[in-house]
Amino acid sequence: MQVFRKLEDIPADFGRTVLSVGNFDGVHRAHIHVINEMVRRAQQQHAKSIPVTFEPHPMRILRPDAGLKLLTPTLEKLRLLEGTDLDAVLLLPFTRDLSLMPPHQFAREILKDRLRAREIHEGYNFHFGHKAEGNVSMLSEFGRQMGFDVKVYPEMKLRGESVSSSQIRKLVANGCVSRARHLLGRPFSILSTPGRGRGYGARYTVPTINLSRYEELAPQDGVYITRTRVAQECFDSVTNIGNRPTFGAESFAIETHLLNFHAIELTAETEVEIYFLERLRDEIKFPSVDALREQIARDVKKARRYFHLLKLRR
Repeated sequence: MQVFRKLEDIPADFGRTVLSVGNFDGVHRAHIHVINEMVRRAQQQHAKSIPVTFEPHPMRILRPDAGLKLLTPTLEKLRLLEGTDLDAVLLLPFTRDLSLMPPHQFAREILKDRLRAREIHEGYNFHFGHKAEGNVSMLSEFGRQMGFDVKVYPEMKLRGESVSSSQIRKLVANGCVSRARHLLGRPFSILSTPGRGRGYGARYTVPTINLSRYEELAPQDGVYITRTRVAQECFDSVTNIGNRPTFGAESFAIETHLLNFHAIELTAETEVEIYFLERLRDEIKFPSVDALREQIARDVKKARRYFHLLKLRR
C-alpha cells in the first residue's frame, strides 16, 4: 500500500480512482465494509482504490479546545489500513485554507481533477467543504455533472448500536471495552513504548510494564483483562489504568502485569501494545499494600480463568 502525504505525491500516471473521503478513526467494521467494496469495485474497473483521510484530524484545527482523543493515531491507522487490499492512502494535510474550500471546489479540484475519481463511496451522514455544507445528495449531483458515480452506505448497526467512531469512543471512555471490541471487529488497543514507573509493582505487588505517556484515547480508569504484545511476543495480562491511589501521591499511569512473565529485555524504543478484552473493576484506594496485593491475586485468578475458557472455546 502506497502512502501519499500530499496531493503532489500522487504520480501523474496513477490512473482513475475509486475513493472514499473520511477520518477513518478506529478503522472499524463499517470502515472495513466500505473499504472492501472500494477494493472490489476498483479491481473490476482497473482503477486504484484509495481512501482520502486527513492529517491532523479536522477537529484539532477547527475546534482545538474540544480535546479530541483518537481511537487510532495516524501510524496505527496506517498499520490497520495496510492490512487491507487498498492500493494507496492519501493523508491530506488539513489546514484552515482547506477548511474554507466550498463543496463544489473540493469536488472539482480535488476529487475530479487531482484524484480522477471514477467512484466515490461514502456513509449516509458524510459532509464536506466549508462549514460542512456539502452532503451526499450534493456530492451525487456533482458526480452527475463531473463524471463520477457516488455510492452511499446506510448506517451500520450491530445489536442495536451504531458502528461509528463517536460511539466507539464513548464506549472506550466509559470502560465498555468488550462492546467496543464488537463494533471495532477487534480488541481496542493502545500502542506505546515502556516508560519509567515508580517501582511499586516490582517492590510491593507484581512485576509490571509501565507505558510511557499516552496522549490519545485510553479506557476509563480501572483494571482490565488484556493481552500485551512486547515487541513480537504476546502475553496474557492484567492492566491497571489510573492514579494508583493506594500509594499516596497520585500520578496517572498505564501499567500491565504479564501473567506468563519471564525476563524480557526492554529498551526505550520497544513496542508495547495492550489489547483490552474485558473490564474487571474500578480502581480503588486500598487500606494497605497487603490488601492491594490480595486484590491483585483475585484479579489475576479471574483473568486466568477468562483465558482458560477462551482456549476451550477455540
